[in-house]
Amino acid sequence: MGAMMRPKTREENMRHPRRAMLAALLCAPAVATAQDWPNRPIRLVVSFPPGGSTDVLGRLVAPHIERALGQTVVVENRGGANGAVASAAVAGANPDGYTFLLDSGGAITNAFLMRGLGFDYATAFAPVTQLTLLPSVLMVKAGSPHDTLQKLVAHLRANPGKESYGSSGIGTGSHLSGALLMRRAALDAQHVPYRGGAQQMASLLAGETMFTFSTLAVPAPLIADRQVVAIAASSATRIPGFENVPTVAESGYPGFEMVDMHGISAPMGTPHAAIRRVAEAAQAAMADPGLRSRFQALGLVPHAEGPEAFATYLATQRERMGAFIRSEGIMAEG
Repeated sequence: MGAMMRPKTREENMRHPRRAMLAALLCAPAVATAQDWPNRPIRLVVSFPPGGSTDVLGRLVAPHIERALGQTVVVENRGGANGAVASAAVAGANPDGYTFLLDSGGAITNAFLMRGLGFDYATAFAPVTQLTLLPSVLMVKAGSPHDTLQKLVAHLRANPGKESYGSSGIGTGSHLSGALLMRRAALDAQHVPYRGGAQQMASLLAGETMFTFSTLAVPAPLIADRQVVAIAASSATRIPGFENVPTVAESGYPGFEMVDMHGISAPMGTPHAAIRRVAEAAQAAMADPGLRSRFQALGLVPHAEGPEAFATYLATQRERMGAFIRSEGIMAEG
């Protein structure tokens, strides 16, 4: 026979309604927040200074998010440390659905390149959506006799350690692309890091370095003016608008791929409804035919997928890039 329950006292009967009322009051703000969101401006923190492809992308996407949500989106640039400065600010922000981060490949590589970040990329952020893939092109100065990948590799093999390649900085995509080519082709060339893409390209034009990888935003005008020659693409497939440039993979190194990316994240704990709505608005922006030429001019390949796909992509790329960076012994300066 089951245990008998004793009758509740009058005091206990009075206590439980108070508990229920307290629980309802505690839950009410969360419900109201979800129903009313967004009721004030949303902050989109961009991880690089004004003028670069990340900043321009953010300013192209922000109006679409504004229209979809009916609320102002304020673009805030917080450049520094390959995106780590902005990431630290957003990691510590209130996860209330009013702060989002637009970041690039540093979200994948910084944890393996930098010490003392103060936060964990894998646990501090909730993925919202990937926006782009950002392939690089391998370039030589116009007039170089090494105007195909095969010719460049042959020259480097015949002159081990004597030539150099530039990058926009240690641990950047241009550095990692060059390092991967050195490994895959068993080559030996000196890496020369510069402070940004402008210096990197100036060194190529001046003949200080023999070759370099770069995303297209900076060198596209130089390619159009025939000051430099793009001889290979770092992506798995040819780049829209540059279909005449073969990939490294099809030029003798199957499986070669090194691309940057852009994506939006939010502080971990941000309401799922806010994440979903921002993701949908951003994805619509990337599909806008009116923006296609702007994306192409920046060398951006739209690749907008939602939270689940973006989370899988980040996890896969962090595992892959972490293993490569550790094997090469690459660490950022400072």
